[in-house]
Amino acid sequence: MQLREDVSVVDTDYGKVLLDGSTGEYWELNPTGSSVLASLLDGTPAEDIADALCAQFDVDADRAQADVTALLSALRNARLVSP
Repeated sequence: MQLREDVSVVDTDYGKVLLDGSTGEYWELNPTGSSVLASLLDGTPAEDIADALCAQFDVDADRAQADVTALLSALRNARLVSP
C-alpha cells in the first residue's frame, strides 16, 4: 500500500496531516494513527500492527484490530491510498 502521488504528508506536534492535492481536503492523525499509517505504508500486516498496539497500550486485541481496520478503511474510502 502507498499514498497516492497527490497526497502530501506533514508531521505536526500532534501526529500527521494528510492533504489530498486533488480535492484540497485534509485529515489529521493523532500520534497513534500516525504510527499505524507508517506501519501500513511499510507493509506491516494489520494483525501485526494490532498486536503492537496491544503491547504498547492497555487495549484488548479486538479493539486494536477494529481500530486498525477502521483507519485502513477510512484511508481507502477517502482514496488517499492505492493498494
